[in-house]
Amino acid sequence: MQRWWIGWALCVAMLCVACSERRVYDRYQHTVLSGWERNDSLKFNDIPRFQQAGRYALDLGLRVTGNYPFTTLTLVVDRMLYPSMTISRDTVTCSLVDRRGRRQGTGGISYFQYQQRLRDVQVKAGDSLVVYVRHYMKREMLPGISDVGILLQQQ
Repeated sequence: MQRWWIGWALCVAMLCVACSERRVYDRYQHTVLSGWERNDSLKFNDIPRFQQAGRYALDLGLRVTGNYPFTTLTLVVDRMLYPSMTISRDTVTCSLVDRRGRRQGTGGISYFQYQQRLRDVQVKAGDSLVVYVRHYMKREMLPGISDVGILLQQQ
């Protein structure tokens, strides 16, 4: 009976490891907490070339402090796919606070983390991708955004 249980636990552990191998890229970049300038785009250009053709899920990650003064955050995400030179743009409005004033993200007292799904990326083997992220808020200097990240996973 115990051997069956150990074999089953090893299979589950191997499945968990196999699922995480779908992750191709997961990086965050810091912004200046005192104010992220509107024209200061974050550039994610260290994404490795795609080894396999297919569809990849693209998620945007945010780390926000309790000092962020708004309930939403609007971002512009530009994607450039090489060598086809295909450019696509997403304008994303992230809801950070619900109607009752509670933070939507996970975290504690001073930092909150948010994840926002963007459109999937269709690539060919050997393609490379560069992603630019900038805020699109009325305020020129946007305080309270700690980090912005990109997560790319094979579908």
